[in-house]
Amino acid sequence: MPQAAAEQGLLKLSIAVTVAVAAVGVVFGLMSGSMSIVFDGVFSAIDAAMSGLALFVSRLVSRVADNRRFQFGYWHIEPMVLAFNGGTLMLLCFYAFLNATGSFLDGGRRLDFDWAMAYAVAVGIVAFGMFFYARHRNRRIGSDFIRLDAQSWLMSAAITSALLLAFAVAWALEGTRYAHLTPYADPIVLAVLSLVLVFVPIRTVRKALTEVLLITPADLDAHIRRVMDDVVARHGFEDYTCYAAKVGRAQFIEIHVVVSPNSKLTSTAMADAIRREIADAIGGEGPHRWLTIDFTADPRWL
Repeated sequence: MPQAAAEQGLLKLSIAVTVAVAAVGVVFGLMSGSMSIVFDGVFSAIDAAMSGLALFVSRLVSRVADNRRFQFGYWHIEPMVLAFNGGTLMLLCFYAFLNATGSFLDGGRRLDFDWAMAYAVAVGIVAFGMFFYARHRNRRIGSDFIRLDAQSWLMSAAITSALLLAFAVAWALEGTRYAHLTPYADPIVLAVLSLVLVFVPIRTVRKALTEVLLITPADLDAHIRRVMDDVVARHGFEDYTCYAAKVGRAQFIEIHVVVSPNSKLTSTAMADAIRREIADAIGGEGPHRWLTIDFTADPRWL
């Protein structure tokens, strides 16, 4: 499947670059004495692990369904991983805020600004480059995993950009009457970033939980009802019920139609023709759509 191959290839690239950034972050953080940079490196390492998990699930959902154990495929795993991924990033931001608060109360931290600013510039360029590249590629792929991965690169780019700004300001204050404030640059910027960036994964977790809980998307439900209202009116059916859910990249749609006793629907071929009519009107046909349409004369089956 070309789309799955493109998604997996981009995730592999992201993992490789993330591992490199994580290693550089830990080394430069220890050399400069900056907990913000160490945090950035640890954030990248956790993000690499999450991307590896996303790659595994991407391969899994592209497989043919297990006819005995996973008869509906593996799509339900995708939102579970997204929720876990986003939740981990939220906890990481919370930990960073606690770390920054403790460092601030302890009087801040002295930094080697040369190493710190060199790191921020280099990683900022890499992070922004990966964000724009992933976002550009995902316009064609349309993957939630790639979208979350691009958000992670944007978070990393924002962190390093803010670090660079804070380090530059603190470096400029050295030798002035405000030099005593420079140790607070590292914990302050870390605290502000952790509070701001926590809202990025919140949206991902919220979306993933709606799929885990099988909450029907309002736009999909409204579209199906418009299609069925028209079909029922044109063919003279008595009533219908419809159920829909989106789980990962898969759509599950179930429609039950009540046929009146004097209906013109008298053969399987006619029923199949109406099924095709409904399927075409709903759209989105493909390997990720499960559509069930049945006809009954007994309303109790609705």
